[in-house]
Amino acid sequence: MTAVADSGVDATAHSHRVLARGLGLIWRTIRMHPVPNIVSILGASMWSLLTVGLTVFLGQLTDDVIVPGLDGDGVSNGDLVEVALVLLAIGLLRGASVTVRRYFMAMAEHRVQRSWRLDILGQYLDQPLSFHRGRPTGELLAHADADITAATSVLKPLAFVASVAVLVIAALVSLLALHPFFFFTAMILFPTLGLLNRIYTARVVEPSARVQAEIGEVSNVAFESFDGVMVVKTLGREEAEVERFSEASDRLRKQRIVVGRLRAVFEPTIDALPNLGVIVLLVLGARLLSTDSITVGDIVTAISLFTMLALPIRIVGFFLEEMPRSVVAFERIEDVLHLEKPADTAGSRTFAPNDTPGAVEFDSVVFSHADQVVLDRLGFVIGAGEVVALVGATGSGKSTIADLIVGLTEPDSGTVKIGGIPLADLHPDEVTNNVGLVFQETFLFGASVRENITLGADVSDADLERVTRLVRAHQFILEMPQGYDTVVGERGVTLSGGQRQRVALARALVRSPSLLFLDDATSAIDPSVEQQILDNLRAELDLTLLVVAHRLSTIRLADRVIFLSGGAILASGKHDELLAVPEYEALARAYELGAD
Repeated sequence: MTAVADSGVDATAHSHRVLARGLGLIWRTIRMHPVPNIVSILGASMWSLLTVGLTVFLGQLTDDVIVPGLDGDGVSNGDLVEVALVLLAIGLLRGASVTVRRYFMAMAEHRVQRSWRLDILGQYLDQPLSFHRGRPTGELLAHADADITAATSVLKPLAFVASVAVLVIAALVSLLALHPFFFFTAMILFPTLGLLNRIYTARVVEPSARVQAEIGEVSNVAFESFDGVMVVKTLGREEAEVERFSEASDRLRKQRIVVGRLRAVFEPTIDALPNLGVIVLLVLGARLLSTDSITVGDIVTAISLFTMLALPIRIVGFFLEEMPRSVVAFERIEDVLHLEKPADTAGSRTFAPNDTPGAVEFDSVVFSHADQVVLDRLGFVIGAGEVVALVGATGSGKSTIADLIVGLTEPDSGTVKIGGIPLADLHPDEVTNNVGLVFQETFLFGASVRENITLGADVSDADLERVTRLVRAHQFILEMPQGYDTVVGERGVTLSGGQRQRVALARALVRSPSLLFLDDATSAIDPSVEQQILDNLRAELDLTLLVVAHRLSTIRLADRVIFLSGGAILASGKHDELLAVPEYEALARAYELGAD
Protein backbone atom coordinates (compact mmCIF):
# COMPACT_ATOMS: atom_id res chain seq x y z
CA MET A 1 0.00 0.00 0.00
CA THR A 2 2.83 2.35 0.86
CA ALA A 3 4.58 1.57 -2.43
CA VAL A 4 1.43 2.42 -4.36
CA ALA A 5 1.00 5.64 -2.43
CA ASP A 6 4.63 6.57 -2.99
CA SER A 7 4.23 5.84 -6.68
CA GLY A 8 1.23 8.13 -6.84
CA VAL A 9 3.11 10.87 -5.00
CA ASP A 10 6.09 10.49 -7.35
CA ALA A 11 3.84 10.67 -10.42
CA THR A 12 2.11 13.77 -9.09
CA ALA A 13 5.41 15.41 -8.23
CA HIS A 14 6.75 14.53 -11.66
CA SER A 15 3.64 15.96 -13.29
CA HIS A 16 4.06 19.17 -11.31
CA ARG A 17 7.69 19.38 -12.36
CA VAL A 18 6.80 18.90 -16.03
CA LEU A 19 4.08 21.54 -15.82
CA ALA A 20 6.43 23.98 -14.07
CA ARG A 21 9.19 23.32 -16.60
CA GLY A 22 6.71 23.65 -19.46
CA LEU A 23 5.42 26.98 -18.22
CA GLY A 24 9.00 28.12 -17.74
CA LEU A 25 9.79 27.11 -21.32
CA ILE A 26 6.79 29.07 -22.61
CA TRP A 27 7.63 32.16 -20.58
CA ARG A 28 11.20 32.02 -21.83
CA THR A 29 10.11 31.92 -25.47
CA ILE A 30 7.65 34.78 -24.95
CA ARG A 31 10.42 36.92 -23.48
CA MET A 32 12.67 36.06 -26.43
CA HIS A 33 10.16 37.37 -28.99
CA PRO A 34 7.29 39.12 -27.16
CA VAL A 35 5.64 41.07 -30.01
CA PRO A 36 4.51 38.19 -32.28
CA ASN A 37 3.43 36.15 -29.24
CA ILE A 38 1.30 38.96 -27.82
CA VAL A 39 -0.27 39.84 -31.18
CA SER A 40 -1.09 36.17 -31.77
CA ILE A 41 -2.71 35.83 -28.33
CA LEU A 42 -4.77 38.99 -28.94
CA GLY A 43 -5.95 37.56 -32.26
CA ALA A 44 -6.94 34.28 -30.58
CA SER A 45 -8.76 36.15 -27.79
CA MET A 46 -10.71 38.12 -30.40
CA TRP A 47 -11.73 34.82 -32.00
CA SER A 48 -12.94 33.50 -28.63
CA LEU A 49 -15.11 36.54 -27.90
CA LEU A 50 -16.56 36.52 -31.41
CA THR A 51 -17.30 32.79 -31.17
CA VAL A 52 -19.20 33.18 -27.90
CA GLY A 53 -20.98 36.19 -29.36
CA LEU A 54 -21.96 34.09 -32.37
CA THR A 55 -23.57 31.41 -30.16
CA VAL A 56 -25.55 34.07 -28.30
CA PHE A 57 -26.63 35.58 -31.59
CA LEU A 58 -27.71 32.14 -32.88
CA GLY A 59 -29.93 31.74 -29.81
CA GLN A 60 -31.54 35.11 -30.43
CA LEU A 61 -31.86 34.28 -34.10
CA THR A 62 -33.68 31.08 -33.21
CA ASP A 63 -36.17 32.84 -30.93
CA ASP A 64 -36.70 35.95 -33.05
CA VAL A 65 -36.50 34.62 -36.62
CA ILE A 66 -36.52 30.83 -36.98
CA VAL A 67 -39.24 29.91 -34.46
CA PRO A 68 -41.61 32.71 -35.63
CA GLY A 69 -41.01 31.64 -39.21
CA LEU A 70 -41.88 28.02 -38.38
CA ASP A 71 -44.97 29.10 -36.45
CA GLY A 72 -46.24 31.01 -39.49
CA ASP A 73 -45.91 34.46 -37.95
CA GLY A 74 -43.62 35.51 -40.81
CA VAL A 75 -40.31 37.38 -40.88
CA SER A 76 -39.67 40.68 -42.65
CA ASN A 77 -37.07 41.04 -45.37
CA GLY A 78 -35.41 43.77 -43.33
CA ASP A 79 -34.88 41.36 -40.43
CA LEU A 80 -33.36 38.76 -42.78
CA VAL A 81 -30.97 41.32 -44.29
CA GLU A 82 -29.95 42.47 -40.82
CA VAL A 83 -29.28 38.85 -39.73
CA ALA A 84 -27.24 38.18 -42.88
CA LEU A 85 -25.12 41.30 -42.37
CA VAL A 86 -24.43 40.45 -38.72
CA LEU A 87 -23.45 36.87 -39.62
CA LEU A 88 -21.22 38.15 -42.45
CA ALA A 89 -19.50 40.66 -40.15
CA ILE A 90 -18.89 38.04 -37.45
CA GLY A 91 -17.57 35.61 -40.06
CA LEU A 92 -15.17 38.14 -41.55
CA LEU A 93 -13.90 39.23 -38.15
CA ARG A 94 -13.42 35.61 -37.04
CA GLY A 95 -11.49 34.89 -40.23
CA ALA A 96 -9.27 37.90 -39.68
CA SER A 97 -8.60 36.89 -36.07
CA VAL A 98 -7.63 33.35 -37.16
CA THR A 99 -5.23 34.81 -39.74
CA VAL A 100 -3.61 37.05 -37.13
CA ARG A 101 -3.30 34.18 -34.66
CA ARG A 102 -1.75 31.70 -37.07
CA TYR A 103 0.58 34.14 -38.83
CA PHE A 104 2.09 35.67 -35.73
CA MET A 105 2.23 32.37 -33.82
CA ALA A 106 4.18 30.81 -36.69
CA MET A 107 6.43 33.86 -36.73
CA ALA A 108 7.11 33.50 -33.00
CA GLU A 109 7.80 29.76 -33.30
CA HIS A 110 10.24 30.09 -36.20
CA ARG A 111 12.04 33.03 -34.60
CA VAL A 112 12.57 31.00 -31.44
CA GLN A 113 13.88 28.09 -33.52
CA ARG A 114 16.26 30.41 -35.34
CA SER A 115 17.52 31.93 -32.08
CA TRP A 116 18.15 28.54 -30.48
CA ARG A 117 19.87 27.16 -33.57
CA LEU A 118 22.21 30.14 -33.63
CA ASP A 119 22.87 29.78 -29.89
CA ILE A 120 23.59 26.06 -30.22
CA LEU A 121 25.86 26.62 -33.20
CA GLY A 122 27.74 29.27 -31.26
CA GLN A 123 28.12 26.88 -28.33
CA TYR A 124 29.40 24.10 -30.60
CA LEU A 125 31.97 26.33 -32.26
CA ASP A 126 33.17 27.75 -28.95
CA GLN A 127 33.91 24.32 -27.52
CA PRO A 128 37.41 22.85 -27.75
CA LEU A 129 38.28 20.00 -30.08
CA SER A 130 37.97 17.51 -27.22
CA PHE A 131 34.24 18.27 -27.08
CA HIS A 132 33.69 17.43 -30.74
CA ARG A 133 35.97 14.40 -30.66
CA GLY A 134 34.01 12.97 -27.73
CA ARG A 135 30.49 13.34 -29.15
CA PRO A 136 28.83 11.68 -32.14
CA THR A 137 28.00 14.11 -34.94
CA GLY A 138 24.50 12.63 -35.20
CA GLU A 139 23.81 13.60 -31.58
CA LEU A 140 24.88 17.18 -32.25
CA LEU A 141 22.67 17.32 -35.33
CA ALA A 142 19.73 15.97 -33.32
CA HIS A 143 20.16 18.80 -30.80
CA ALA A 144 20.20 21.42 -33.57
CA ASP A 145 17.25 19.97 -35.48
CA ALA A 146 14.91 17.38 -33.95
CA ASP A 147 15.21 18.66 -30.37
CA ILE A 148 14.55 22.26 -31.36
CA THR A 149 11.53 21.25 -33.45
CA ALA A 150 10.16 19.20 -30.55
CA ALA A 151 10.88 21.91 -27.97
CA THR A 152 8.91 24.49 -29.95
CA SER A 153 6.00 22.18 -30.82
CA VAL A 154 4.29 23.31 -27.61
CA LEU A 155 4.20 26.84 -29.04
CA LYS A 156 1.92 25.93 -31.97
CA PRO A 157 -1.27 25.93 -29.87
CA LEU A 158 -0.01 28.49 -27.34
CA ALA A 159 -2.09 31.45 -28.55
CA PHE A 160 -5.20 29.29 -28.79
CA VAL A 161 -4.62 27.90 -25.30
CA ALA A 162 -4.07 31.38 -23.89
CA SER A 163 -7.37 32.47 -25.42
CA VAL A 164 -9.20 29.48 -23.94
CA ALA A 165 -9.35 31.31 -20.61
CA VAL A 166 -11.25 34.13 -22.34
CA LEU A 167 -13.43 31.60 -24.13
CA VAL A 168 -14.26 29.57 -21.00
CA ILE A 169 -15.02 32.62 -18.86
CA ALA A 170 -17.27 34.13 -21.54
CA ALA A 171 -18.95 30.76 -22.12
CA LEU A 172 -19.56 30.16 -18.40
CA VAL A 173 -21.02 33.65 -17.97
CA SER A 174 -23.32 33.02 -20.94
CA LEU A 175 -24.37 29.59 -19.60
CA LEU A 176 -25.06 31.06 -16.15
CA ALA A 177 -27.16 33.79 -17.75
CA LEU A 178 -29.16 31.12 -19.61
CA HIS A 179 -29.81 28.86 -16.61
CA PRO A 180 -27.89 27.73 -13.49
CA PHE A 181 -28.28 24.04 -14.48
CA PHE A 182 -26.35 24.68 -17.70
CA PHE A 183 -23.64 26.40 -15.70
CA PHE A 184 -23.34 23.52 -13.19
CA THR A 185 -23.11 20.99 -16.03
CA ALA A 186 -20.15 22.90 -17.45
CA MET A 187 -18.53 23.16 -14.01
CA ILE A 188 -18.58 19.37 -13.73
CA LEU A 189 -17.27 18.84 -17.26
CA PHE A 190 -14.26 21.17 -17.25
CA PRO A 191 -12.57 19.89 -14.05
CA THR A 192 -13.02 16.33 -15.33
CA LEU A 193 -11.23 17.23 -18.54
CA GLY A 194 -8.49 18.95 -16.55
CA LEU A 195 -7.98 15.86 -14.38
CA LEU A 196 -7.69 13.61 -17.45
CA ASN A 197 -5.11 15.89 -18.99
CA ARG A 198 -3.06 15.91 -15.78
CA ILE A 199 -3.07 12.11 -15.62
CA TYR A 200 -1.99 11.92 -19.25
CA THR A 201 0.80 14.44 -18.72
CA ALA A 202 2.19 12.45 -15.79
CA ARG A 203 2.24 9.21 -17.76
CA VAL A 204 3.60 10.43 -21.09
CA VAL A 205 6.70 12.35 -19.97
CA GLU A 206 9.02 9.35 -19.49
CA PRO A 207 8.15 7.68 -22.83
CA SER A 208 8.59 11.07 -24.52
CA ALA A 209 12.09 11.36 -23.06
CA ARG A 210 12.98 7.93 -24.42
CA VAL A 211 11.62 8.90 -27.85
CA GLN A 212 13.88 11.96 -28.03
CA ALA A 213 16.91 9.92 -26.97
CA GLU A 214 16.18 7.30 -29.64
CA ILE A 215 15.78 10.02 -32.29
CA GLY A 216 19.33 11.15 -31.50
CA GLU A 217 20.58 7.55 -31.83
CA VAL A 218 18.84 7.06 -35.18
CA SER A 219 20.35 10.32 -36.44
CA ASN A 220 23.80 9.24 -35.31
CA VAL A 221 23.61 5.83 -37.01
CA ALA A 222 22.32 7.40 -40.24
CA PHE A 223 25.05 10.05 -40.24
CA GLU A 224 27.81 7.49 -39.68
CA SER A 225 26.49 5.29 -42.49
CA PHE A 226 26.28 8.19 -44.95
CA ASP A 227 29.52 9.86 -43.88
CA GLY A 228 31.42 6.58 -44.02
CA VAL A 229 29.88 5.43 -47.28
CA MET A 230 33.29 4.64 -48.77
CA VAL A 231 34.12 2.26 -45.93
CA VAL A 232 30.64 0.76 -46.04
CA LYS A 233 30.85 0.02 -49.75
CA THR A 234 34.46 -1.09 -49.96
CA LEU A 235 34.03 -3.52 -47.05
CA GLY A 236 30.62 -4.71 -48.16
CA ARG A 237 28.89 -3.55 -44.98
CA GLU A 238 25.67 -2.39 -46.63
CA GLU A 239 23.55 -5.11 -45.04
CA ALA A 240 25.22 -4.66 -41.65
CA GLU A 241 24.57 -0.90 -41.71
CA VAL A 242 20.97 -1.45 -42.77
CA GLU A 243 20.58 -3.88 -39.89
CA ARG A 244 22.13 -1.42 -37.44
CA PHE A 245 19.82 1.34 -38.65
CA SER A 246 16.87 -1.05 -38.54
CA GLU A 247 17.57 -1.91 -34.90
CA ALA A 248 17.81 1.76 -33.92
CA SER A 249 14.63 2.55 -35.86
CA ASP A 250 12.84 -0.37 -34.21
CA ARG A 251 13.74 0.92 -30.75
CA LEU A 252 12.38 4.33 -31.76
CA ARG A 253 9.22 2.70 -33.15
CA LYS A 254 8.58 0.85 -29.89
CA GLN A 255 8.92 4.00 -27.81
CA ARG A 256 6.64 5.93 -30.13
CA ILE A 257 4.06 3.12 -29.92
CA VAL A 258 4.07 3.52 -26.13
CA VAL A 259 3.27 7.22 -26.56
CA GLY A 260 0.72 6.38 -29.25
CA ARG A 261 -1.12 3.97 -26.96
CA LEU A 262 -1.42 6.63 -24.28
CA ARG A 263 -2.79 9.07 -26.85
CA ALA A 264 -5.19 6.41 -28.15
CA VAL A 265 -6.68 6.04 -24.67
CA PHE A 266 -6.88 9.66 -23.61
CA GLU A 267 -7.73 11.53 -26.83
CA PRO A 268 -11.04 9.73 -27.54
CA THR A 269 -12.06 10.20 -23.91
CA ILE A 270 -11.33 13.93 -24.07
CA ASP A 271 -13.25 14.17 -27.36
CA ALA A 272 -16.23 12.27 -25.95
CA LEU A 273 -16.80 14.34 -22.81
CA PRO A 274 -18.12 17.51 -24.55
CA ASN A 275 -20.53 15.31 -26.55
CA LEU A 276 -21.77 13.74 -23.31
CA GLY A 277 -22.30 17.26 -22.03
CA VAL A 278 -24.44 18.03 -25.09
CA ILE A 279 -26.62 14.97 -24.33
CA VAL A 280 -27.05 16.15 -20.75
CA LEU A 281 -28.01 19.61 -22.01
CA LEU A 282 -30.65 18.14 -24.34
CA VAL A 283 -32.25 16.18 -21.50
CA LEU A 284 -32.17 19.14 -19.13
CA GLY A 285 -33.24 21.55 -21.85
CA ALA A 286 -36.26 19.44 -22.76
CA ARG A 287 -37.48 19.38 -19.14
CA LEU A 288 -36.83 23.10 -18.62
CA LEU A 289 -38.50 23.95 -21.91
CA SER A 290 -41.65 22.10 -20.82
CA THR A 291 -41.85 24.35 -17.77
CA ASP A 292 -41.20 27.51 -19.82
CA SER A 293 -38.01 28.14 -17.80
CA ILE A 294 -35.99 28.62 -21.00
CA THR A 295 -36.60 29.13 -24.69
CA VAL A 296 -35.61 27.08 -27.70
CA GLY A 297 -33.02 29.72 -28.47
CA ASP A 298 -31.48 29.20 -25.02
CA ILE A 299 -31.06 25.49 -25.73
CA VAL A 300 -29.49 26.27 -29.11
CA THR A 301 -27.10 28.72 -27.47
CA ALA A 302 -26.11 26.24 -24.73
CA ILE A 303 -25.57 23.35 -27.16
CA SER A 304 -23.62 25.63 -29.49
CA LEU A 305 -21.39 26.69 -26.59
CA PHE A 306 -20.68 23.08 -25.58
CA THR A 307 -20.05 22.04 -29.18
CA MET A 308 -17.86 25.03 -29.72
CA LEU A 309 -15.88 24.29 -26.54
CA ALA A 310 -14.94 20.84 -27.83
CA LEU A 311 -12.29 22.24 -30.19
CA PRO A 312 -10.52 24.48 -27.65
CA ILE A 313 -10.57 21.65 -25.12
CA ARG A 314 -8.96 19.40 -27.72
CA ILE A 315 -6.36 22.10 -28.35
CA VAL A 316 -5.65 22.28 -24.62
CA GLY A 317 -5.31 18.50 -24.65
CA PHE A 318 -2.87 18.70 -27.54
CA PHE A 319 -1.00 21.42 -25.70
CA LEU A 320 -0.65 19.27 -22.59
CA GLU A 321 0.27 16.24 -24.70
CA GLU A 322 3.08 18.17 -26.40
CA MET A 323 4.34 19.75 -23.20
CA PRO A 324 6.23 16.69 -21.83
CA ARG A 325 7.92 16.08 -25.18
CA SER A 326 8.82 19.75 -25.48
CA VAL A 327 10.15 19.83 -21.92
CA VAL A 328 12.35 16.78 -22.53
CA ALA A 329 13.66 18.23 -25.80
CA PHE A 330 14.28 21.61 -24.18
CA GLU A 331 16.22 19.99 -21.34
CA ARG A 332 18.48 18.40 -23.97
CA ILE A 333 18.90 21.82 -25.59
CA GLU A 334 19.64 23.40 -22.21
CA ASP A 335 22.42 20.87 -21.68
CA VAL A 336 24.09 22.38 -24.73
CA LEU A 337 23.25 26.00 -23.93
CA HIS A 338 24.63 25.59 -20.41
CA LEU A 339 27.90 24.04 -21.51
CA GLU A 340 30.72 25.85 -19.83
CA LYS A 341 32.51 27.94 -22.39
CA PRO A 342 36.28 27.85 -22.32
CA ALA A 343 37.76 30.78 -20.47
CA ASP A 344 38.45 33.68 -22.81
CA THR A 345 42.21 33.65 -22.57
CA ALA A 346 42.79 35.12 -26.02
CA GLY A 347 45.54 37.67 -26.08
CA SER A 348 45.51 41.08 -27.69
CA ARG A 349 49.07 41.51 -28.97
CA THR A 350 49.73 42.03 -32.64
CA PHE A 351 52.88 41.64 -34.66
CA ALA A 352 55.05 44.73 -35.07
CA PRO A 353 56.63 45.53 -38.47
CA ASN A 354 60.03 44.21 -37.32
CA ASP A 355 58.65 40.93 -35.89
CA THR A 356 59.12 37.61 -37.66
CA PRO A 357 55.74 35.80 -37.57
CA GLY A 358 57.22 32.81 -39.37
CA ALA A 359 59.50 31.87 -36.46
CA VAL A 360 58.31 29.06 -34.15
CA GLU A 361 59.54 28.08 -30.71
CA PHE A 362 58.43 25.29 -28.37
CA ASP A 363 59.75 25.78 -24.85
CA SER A 364 59.43 22.67 -22.59
CA VAL A 365 55.96 21.91 -23.92
CA VAL A 366 54.06 19.09 -22.21
CA PHE A 367 50.78 17.77 -23.54
CA SER A 368 48.78 14.75 -22.40
CA HIS A 369 45.66 13.08 -23.72
CA ALA A 370 43.59 10.61 -21.70
CA ASP A 371 46.35 10.39 -19.06
CA GLN A 372 48.90 9.50 -21.71
CA VAL A 373 51.83 11.83 -22.34
CA VAL A 374 51.93 12.86 -26.01
CA LEU A 375 54.64 15.56 -25.83
CA ASP A 376 57.22 15.38 -23.05
CA ARG A 377 59.01 18.71 -22.39
CA LEU A 378 59.37 19.26 -26.11
CA GLY A 379 61.64 22.11 -27.14
CA PHE A 380 62.85 23.38 -30.50
CA VAL A 381 63.32 26.60 -32.47
CA ILE A 382 62.52 27.08 -36.16
CA GLY A 383 63.74 30.25 -37.82
CA ALA A 384 61.71 32.36 -40.24
CA GLY A 385 62.00 31.09 -43.79
CA GLU A 386 63.30 27.68 -42.75
CA VAL A 387 61.94 24.45 -44.28
CA VAL A 388 61.70 21.74 -41.62
CA ALA A 389 60.44 18.18 -41.92
CA LEU A 390 58.88 16.54 -38.86
CA VAL A 391 59.52 12.82 -38.98
CA GLY A 392 58.44 10.13 -36.57
CA ALA A 393 56.41 6.99 -36.16
CA THR A 394 52.67 7.12 -35.68
CA GLY A 395 51.83 8.58 -32.28
CA SER A 396 55.09 10.48 -31.91
CA GLY A 397 53.23 13.80 -31.57
CA LYS A 398 53.49 15.37 -35.04
CA SER A 399 49.80 16.23 -35.44
CA THR A 400 49.64 17.44 -31.84
CA ILE A 401 52.37 19.97 -32.68
CA ALA A 402 50.16 21.23 -35.52
CA ASP A 403 47.17 21.62 -33.16
CA LEU A 404 49.31 23.52 -30.65
CA ILE A 405 50.81 25.88 -33.24
CA VAL A 406 47.38 27.13 -34.38
CA GLY A 407 45.87 27.11 -30.89
CA LEU A 408 43.39 24.28 -31.42
CA THR A 409 44.62 22.83 -28.12
CA GLU A 410 46.61 24.27 -25.26
CA PRO A 411 49.70 22.70 -23.68
CA ASP A 412 49.54 21.34 -20.15
CA SER A 413 52.70 23.31 -19.46
CA GLY A 414 55.41 25.08 -21.37
CA THR A 415 55.11 27.81 -23.98
CA VAL A 416 54.49 27.91 -27.71
CA LYS A 417 55.79 31.07 -29.39
CA ILE A 418 55.11 32.50 -32.83
CA GLY A 419 57.45 35.26 -33.93
CA GLY A 420 58.90 35.36 -30.42
CA ILE A 421 55.50 36.11 -28.84
CA PRO A 422 53.73 33.49 -26.67
CA LEU A 423 50.73 32.15 -28.55
CA ALA A 424 48.49 32.86 -25.56
CA ASP A 425 49.35 36.57 -25.80
CA LEU A 426 48.59 36.90 -29.52
CA HIS A 427 45.23 38.10 -30.83
CA PRO A 428 43.45 35.14 -32.53
CA ASP A 429 43.30 37.05 -35.83
CA GLU A 430 47.08 37.31 -35.83
CA VAL A 431 47.37 33.53 -35.62
CA THR A 432 44.70 32.97 -38.28
CA ASN A 433 46.28 35.46 -40.68
CA ASN A 434 49.87 34.31 -40.25
CA VAL A 435 49.63 30.54 -39.77
CA GLY A 436 48.29 28.19 -42.44
CA LEU A 437 47.53 24.57 -41.57
CA VAL A 438 46.60 21.87 -44.08
CA PHE A 439 45.70 18.37 -42.92
CA GLN A 440 45.95 15.06 -44.74
CA GLU A 441 42.17 14.61 -44.51
CA THR A 442 40.94 17.56 -46.54
CA PHE A 443 37.49 19.02 -45.95
CA LEU A 444 35.77 20.92 -48.75
CA PHE A 445 32.34 22.53 -48.59
CA GLY A 446 29.58 21.71 -51.05
CA ALA A 447 30.27 24.96 -52.91
CA SER A 448 32.25 26.15 -55.91
CA VAL A 449 36.01 25.70 -56.14
CA ARG A 450 36.39 29.49 -55.92
CA GLU A 451 34.33 29.65 -52.72
CA ASN A 452 36.26 26.75 -51.20
CA ILE A 453 39.53 28.58 -51.75
CA THR A 454 38.51 32.12 -50.81
CA LEU A 455 36.02 31.24 -48.04
CA GLY A 456 34.36 34.62 -48.50
CA ALA A 457 37.58 36.65 -48.57
CA ASP A 458 37.97 39.36 -51.21
CA VAL A 459 40.51 37.71 -53.53
CA SER A 460 41.22 38.96 -57.03
CA ASP A 461 41.25 36.57 -59.97
CA ALA A 462 44.97 37.27 -60.41
CA ASP A 463 45.80 36.28 -56.82
CA LEU A 464 43.55 33.26 -57.08
CA GLU A 465 45.30 32.05 -60.23
CA ARG A 466 48.71 32.75 -58.72
CA VAL A 467 48.21 30.39 -55.75
CA THR A 468 46.50 27.68 -57.81
CA ARG A 469 49.42 27.69 -60.24
CA LEU A 470 51.84 27.35 -57.32
CA VAL A 471 50.07 24.18 -56.15
CA ARG A 472 49.55 22.85 -59.69
CA ALA A 473 45.76 23.13 -59.46
CA HIS A 474 45.00 25.81 -62.06
CA GLN A 475 44.97 23.47 -65.04
CA PHE A 476 42.65 20.79 -63.66
CA ILE A 477 40.29 23.49 -62.35
CA LEU A 478 40.03 25.04 -65.83
CA GLU A 479 39.19 21.61 -67.25
CA MET A 480 36.16 21.30 -64.95
CA PRO A 481 32.71 22.12 -66.45
CA GLN A 482 32.44 25.66 -65.01
CA GLY A 483 36.08 26.16 -64.11
CA TYR A 484 36.50 27.95 -60.80
CA ASP A 485 32.72 28.21 -60.44
CA THR A 486 32.21 24.43 -60.60
CA VAL A 487 30.38 23.23 -57.50
CA VAL A 488 32.08 20.24 -55.89
CA GLY A 489 30.10 17.56 -54.09
CA GLU A 490 29.69 17.38 -50.34
CA ARG A 491 33.13 17.16 -48.69
CA GLY A 492 34.60 17.49 -52.19
CA VAL A 493 33.78 13.90 -53.19
CA THR A 494 33.64 14.82 -56.89
CA LEU A 495 37.38 15.54 -56.81
CA SER A 496 40.20 13.05 -56.44
CA GLY A 497 42.18 12.94 -53.20
CA GLY A 498 45.13 14.74 -54.80
CA GLN A 499 42.87 17.43 -56.27
CA ARG A 500 41.22 18.04 -52.90
CA GLN A 501 44.61 18.40 -51.25
CA ARG A 502 45.77 20.92 -53.84
CA VAL A 503 42.57 22.98 -53.40
CA ALA A 504 43.20 22.93 -49.64
CA LEU A 505 46.78 24.08 -50.20
CA ALA A 506 45.54 26.96 -52.34
CA ARG A 507 43.05 27.86 -49.61
CA ALA A 508 45.87 28.16 -47.09
CA LEU A 509 48.20 30.09 -49.41
CA VAL A 510 45.65 32.63 -50.63
CA ARG A 511 45.89 34.31 -47.21
CA SER A 512 49.67 34.76 -47.59
CA PRO A 513 50.66 33.08 -44.33
CA SER A 514 54.10 33.56 -42.78
CA LEU A 515 54.10 29.98 -41.51
CA LEU A 516 52.66 26.99 -43.40
CA PHE A 517 52.23 23.62 -41.66
CA LEU A 518 51.56 20.68 -43.97
CA ASP A 519 50.38 17.72 -41.88
CA ASP A 520 50.96 15.01 -44.49
CA ALA A 521 48.91 17.29 -46.74
CA THR A 522 50.47 16.04 -49.99
CA SER A 523 50.11 12.30 -49.33
CA ALA A 524 47.58 11.81 -52.16
CA ILE A 525 49.56 13.87 -54.70
CA ASP A 526 51.88 12.23 -57.20
CA PRO A 527 55.49 12.43 -55.88
CA SER A 528 56.74 14.31 -58.94
CA VAL A 529 53.91 16.86 -58.67
CA GLU A 530 54.52 17.11 -54.92
CA GLN A 531 58.17 17.97 -55.52
CA GLN A 532 57.19 20.67 -58.01
CA ILE A 533 54.76 22.16 -55.50
CA LEU A 534 57.32 22.21 -52.69
CA ASP A 535 59.94 23.70 -55.03
CA ASN A 536 57.43 26.43 -55.98
CA LEU A 537 56.74 27.20 -52.33
CA ARG A 538 60.44 27.52 -51.55
CA ALA A 539 61.31 29.56 -54.61
CA GLU A 540 58.40 31.98 -54.86
CA LEU A 541 57.09 32.48 -51.32
CA ASP A 542 58.69 34.04 -48.27
CA LEU A 543 57.40 31.71 -45.57
CA THR A 544 58.42 29.14 -43.01
CA LEU A 545 57.44 25.62 -44.05
CA LEU A 546 56.87 22.74 -41.63
CA VAL A 547 56.14 19.42 -43.31
CA VAL A 548 55.03 16.18 -41.71
CA ALA A 549 56.52 13.80 -44.26
CA HIS A 550 56.45 10.09 -45.03
CA ARG A 551 58.35 10.28 -48.33
CA LEU A 552 62.10 10.43 -48.56
CA SER A 553 61.83 12.77 -51.56
CA THR A 554 59.99 15.27 -49.36
CA ILE A 555 62.30 14.82 -46.40
CA ARG A 556 65.38 15.45 -48.53
CA LEU A 557 63.97 18.84 -49.61
CA ALA A 558 64.00 20.11 -46.02
CA ASP A 559 66.71 22.33 -44.61
CA ARG A 560 66.46 20.36 -41.39
CA VAL A 561 64.76 17.23 -40.12
CA ILE A 562 63.37 16.95 -36.58
CA PHE A 563 63.07 13.29 -35.60
CA LEU A 564 60.41 12.70 -32.96
CA SER A 565 60.06 9.64 -30.79
CA GLY A 566 57.83 9.24 -27.76
CA GLY A 567 56.86 12.90 -27.76
CA ALA A 568 60.45 14.16 -27.61
CA ILE A 569 63.16 15.06 -30.12
CA LEU A 570 65.49 12.12 -30.57
CA ALA A 571 67.64 13.81 -33.21
CA SER A 572 67.76 16.90 -35.45
CA GLY A 573 69.79 17.71 -38.57
CA LYS A 574 70.07 16.99 -42.26
CA HIS A 575 68.59 13.78 -43.58
CA ASP A 576 71.97 12.31 -44.48
CA GLU A 577 73.31 13.16 -41.04
CA LEU A 578 70.42 11.50 -39.25
CA LEU A 579 70.97 8.23 -41.07
CA ALA A 580 73.64 7.60 -38.44
CA VAL A 581 70.84 7.34 -35.86
CA PRO A 582 69.65 3.69 -35.92
CA GLU A 583 66.01 4.47 -35.18
CA TYR A 584 65.86 7.13 -37.88
CA GLU A 585 67.72 4.92 -40.38
CA ALA A 586 65.20 2.11 -39.78
CA LEU A 587 62.24 4.49 -40.28
CA ALA A 588 63.80 5.95 -43.45
CA ARG A 589 64.35 2.46 -44.81
CA ALA A 590 60.71 1.63 -44.12
CA TYR A 591 59.63 4.79 -46.00
CA GLU A 592 61.83 3.81 -48.93
CA LEU A 593 60.44 0.28 -49.04
CA GLY A 594 56.90 1.68 -48.84
CA ALA A 595 57.59 3.95 -51.80
CA ASP A 596 59.03 1.08 -53.81
